[in-house]
Amino acid sequence: MDLNTFWFLLVGVLFTGYAMLDGFDLGVGVLLPFEQGDEERRVFLNAIGPIWDGNEVWLVTGGGALFAAFPNVYATVFSGFYDAFMLLLAALIFRAVAIEFRSQQPESGWRTTWDIAFSVSSLASALLIGVALGNIVWGIPLDANRDFSGSFLSLLHPYPLLVGITAVALFVMHANLYLILKTDGALQEKLARWTKRTVPAYLACFLFLSVITVWACPHIKVAVSQRPWILGTIFFVSLLVTLNIAHQVRKGPGHEGRAFLSSCLSLVTLMILFGASVYPNMVFSTPNVTDSLNIYNGASTDKSLHFMAWVAIIGVPIVVAYTATIYYVFRGKVTLTERSY
Repeated sequence: MDLNTFWFLLVGVLFTGYAMLDGFDLGVGVLLPFEQGDEERRVFLNAIGPIWDGNEVWLVTGGGALFAAFPNVYATVFSGFYDAFMLLLAALIFRAVAIEFRSQQPESGWRTTWDIAFSVSSLASALLIGVALGNIVWGIPLDANRDFSGSFLSLLHPYPLLVGITAVALFVMHANLYLILKTDGALQEKLARWTKRTVPAYLACFLFLSVITVWACPHIKVAVSQRPWILGTIFFVSLLVTLNIAHQVRKGPGHEGRAFLSSCLSLVTLMILFGASVYPNMVFSTPNVTDSLNIYNGASTDKSLHFMAWVAIIGVPIVVAYTATIYYVFRGKVTLTERSY
């Protein structure tokens, strides 16, 4: 394995960690309006309240790693997706403000306003993340200098929007299972019933997106023909772990941890499938594929990659230890107190 491939994998691991951890944060926001009781909504918010900001450390770390290892890719993506990323940043800010402000006043109008802000910003964040990923898979217009030559509206064609909808469905399912893990009693039973809709919805989106991707993306079709066994195996593993979610939920109390673990594995295998499909490319260029950015023409110098590798070897375990500590401290079921959100 050369340094370029090492950094491709590391950036993928960091963004996968963000999607797996902050994914259920975003999904909780989408699910919030479907729970009408104020106490139950507070349970939803307190399930993620102590950990949501720590989860976003993975996004910052992943962005930093992308900038350090692949500056040309970082520059092209962040300039091309500038408007979308500003909307994403605004949505993430509104989510944070809504969580902190929502329970500062007892009036129902005040709380409803912040509930709406939290839900809309969570939905927008999940959708924009999926749209960005969809454009990476589909390809974006790059000129001979590998600079973005499109517009914001050109990023909103059907395929990225389909990926965005699939991302929303995935995060909602992930959040549903996380909330089952963090609740008990009647609320847990209700959330278990919700999986009869959230799991099939994601599964349908996943299967439909897989067919459309192979059919409509020529470069992905080429990757499948070159690595049929690798991509086929990853696809079926992802399908099996998703099906196992419903199986574990049907087993009832005591199996919610396995159901959530299966959801995590479903997300991880989906990201592995994405990485294995595009490697060694990082940003496809359309219509001229020769202008695409890959792990070599988009990377820093070998000296920089080598130095940053040592920084990563020291820094990434710190991020993992920090995350593990936070989840250990706030383990267990949610209980509401006067200090709760």
